[in-house]
Amino acid sequence: MARHTAPLEIGIARARGLWLHAQRLDAPAPFGTGPEATRAAIEHLGYVQIDTIHVIERAHHHVLWSRIPGYRPADLHHAQSGERSVFEYWTHALAYLPTSAYRHFLPAMKAEAGNTDRWFGRISPADVRRVLARIRREGPLSIRDFTDEPLVEKHHPWASRKPAKVAMQYAFFAGDLAISRRDGMLRTYDLTNRHFGWDRRPRPASEAQILDYLLERALRAQGIVSLESICYLDAPRKAAMAELIARRIRQRRLLPVRLAGEAEASHWIAPETAALDLPGAGERVHILSPFDPLTIQRARLNRLFGHDHRFEAYVPAPERRYGYFGLPVLVGDRIAAVLDLKADRAAKRLEIRQWSWIHGPRDGDKAQIEAALAPFEAFQFGT
Repeated sequence: MARHTAPLEIGIARARGLWLHAQRLDAPAPFGTGPEATRAAIEHLGYVQIDTIHVIERAHHHVLWSRIPGYRPADLHHAQSGERSVFEYWTHALAYLPTSAYRHFLPAMKAEAGNTDRWFGRISPADVRRVLARIRREGPLSIRDFTDEPLVEKHHPWASRKPAKVAMQYAFFAGDLAISRRDGMLRTYDLTNRHFGWDRRPRPASEAQILDYLLERALRAQGIVSLESICYLDAPRKAAMAELIARRIRQRRLLPVRLAGEAEASHWIAPETAALDLPGAGERVHILSPFDPLTIQRARLNRLFGHDHRFEAYVPAPERRYGYFGLPVLVGDRIAAVLDLKADRAAKRLEIRQWSWIHGPRDGDKAQIEAALAPFEAFQFGT
């Protein structure tokens, strides 16, 4: 196999810089500005996770704001409902994805089509047919349009008592419906082909094509990759992905990497990425979402940044280290602090509920973070 390929030795600081560069957190406006930047950012990152918690602006908007100066939630609405360049589906969680990648999710949709006992409740085929027929006849609908629904008992704590909601969720995961717009957490559904203007759906990707897609997505957005980072929460694909990586090494399209302090190679990098002359992050400050692509993989974050982040919204208050909704704060290439923030929407001001330093502050850290809080506060309230 690729045993004869000597691993490239990369220090942690260099690996960290490659990841920051891949995430486009080392430049002031890496995707430009305006609505077009939203499509470009999601294309590059591969996905932007959606989250329901609203103590500050929701995570999907927060991730995009961190990379797009002047970003507004209306830009994401335009990408989803106007130009239809992004769509919602499941990666490791519900996320916005580039429509150009839609075919890679069709096999998952086909698998869901036979799953009639999912977490959101038992599905009645008659309810699904009824909902699809009504949307076909009336146009895009949300659950609020089903006012005459007979209520049923819940089969799951997260389920709904309205059969139409279960039916719409099932049809969404099966690919028959697409989310045509989102207002907060209220989703409006339309027939998939009608939403995208397709006569027929794209041809589903093969498993080999999906593996290629996942590897390329990780290389683009992570710079230096591991089997865990490529197949995050997707353990069944690890064996096949390892084979693809070995083939890429033989083709000299990937280089094995041994990080400083490791006994053997556990990461990989594209040759062109290994040769990059990085611009450096300077002392740029980013107040990151706990669901940001840079922070969501906690073990990777800890390995490269030395910060063991915890999401503590569901942790009992006395056991919290960083607070209910701790946000890692990136200063240059360091996680310098974690801030637990809350948007007071009535007063239109940002509350700092807890400020935790990581490894102690350096000179200037507090002033730089305080300066970054002003635009972050303005983003919360669209001012």
